[in-house]
Amino acid sequence: MFVGIDHGTVGIRFAGLKEEEGGVTIFELSRKKAAEINDEEIIKEVEKGLRIEREGIKLIALTYSMGDGFSSIQDIKEVRNRGVRSGIAGLSVGGGTKVFDAIKNAGIPTILIPGIHAGSEKIDQRLKFFSHCASPEKVGVAYHIYKKGFENFIFADISSNTVTMSVARGIIIGAIDACIFAPGLYQGPIDLQLLRDIEEGRISANDAFSNAGVLRKKWTTHVGDKDLVMNTLSLFAAMEISAMQVLVNDYGVNAKVFLTGSVGEKKEIKQRIEKFLDIETETITRYSAAIGCAEIAMSVFYGENDIMGIEVERN
Repeated sequence: MFVGIDHGTVGIRFAGLKEEEGGVTIFELSRKKAAEINDEEIIKEVEKGLRIEREGIKLIALTYSMGDGFSSIQDIKEVRNRGVRSGIAGLSVGGGTKVFDAIKNAGIPTILIPGIHAGSEKIDQRLKFFSHCASPEKVGVAYHIYKKGFENFIFADISSNTVTMSVARGIIIGAIDACIFAPGLYQGPIDLQLLRDIEEGRISANDAFSNAGVLRKKWTTHVGDKDLVMNTLSLFAAMEISAMQVLVNDYGVNAKVFLTGSVGEKKEIKQRIEKFLDIETETITRYSAAIGCAEIAMSVFYGENDIMGIEVERN
C-alpha cells in the first residue's frame, strides 16, 4: 500500500492506495485527537483506519504545514525543521506535529512534499512576487487531477481557507495563497482595518488571518445570513479562479476548472461559481489531496524523478 497524508486546517486526512486492487481507503483523524495521543497510538490509528499493518506500507507521502523550508521532494529524514522556515500561520493545535514525528520515528519509508513558494524552481517567475503560494497538500490535489488525464487546469480548494492553483502542460505554474485574496470560512486576507488593529496591538497578525474568514470576520451585521455568506464566499472564489485564468491564458492553453474542499464540493457553491464565471466546473472530493499524495508516493516509488515540475531528490 502507498499512503498519502493531508495536513489540513481542521483534520489530518489519510488515503491508502492498493496498487494490486486499485482501491483507495480513506479516513480522517482530528488534529485535537492526534495532539492527545502518543506516537504508537497514532500509528495504530493509521493501521486501523487504512486497514493495513505498517510493514505493508511501501511508501508514505507526507505534507506538513506551509512546507516553505525546502523545494524538492525529499526523504523525511533529510528535511530540517519539518520543512518549515519558521513560525506558524493559522491554527496551531499540535496534532499535525505529532503525526509528523510519529511517522518519522516509526521508520516507515516516507517522503515529504514541499509547498509552492518563491523558492520553487518551475513556477512562473512573476508569481514569486509572493513569498508563499500554496501549502504542500495542494500539490497532492494537483497530482490527483493530473492522474485523471488533465494537463491544463485550475482548481480552487475552498474550506477553512481558499487557495487556487494553476497548472499548464502538466507543470504547476502558480497559486494564490489563503492570506492574499479570497477568504474561506475561517481564514482570510488582512485588509486595512486589520492592519490598523495589528499596528495598534489589539490583535496579532496570525490571529487576524485566522479570524478573517466569512464566518468569523465582523464584516456585516447580516453575517448570520447563510445565503449572503455563501454568495460572498462564491464571489471571491470565482474572482480568484478568474485571476488564475489570466495566468494560464498567457501560456496559451485552455484550463479546465475544478472545485474541491469541504465547501468547494457543495452543490450550491458549484452552481454559484459557474454562474459568476459562465463556465462548467468539475467537483472532486475533499480527500483528493490525500489521494493525490498516495499517487505521488506510488510514482516516486517506481522511479518518477519529477512531479509536476518538482524535483524528486534521491539518496
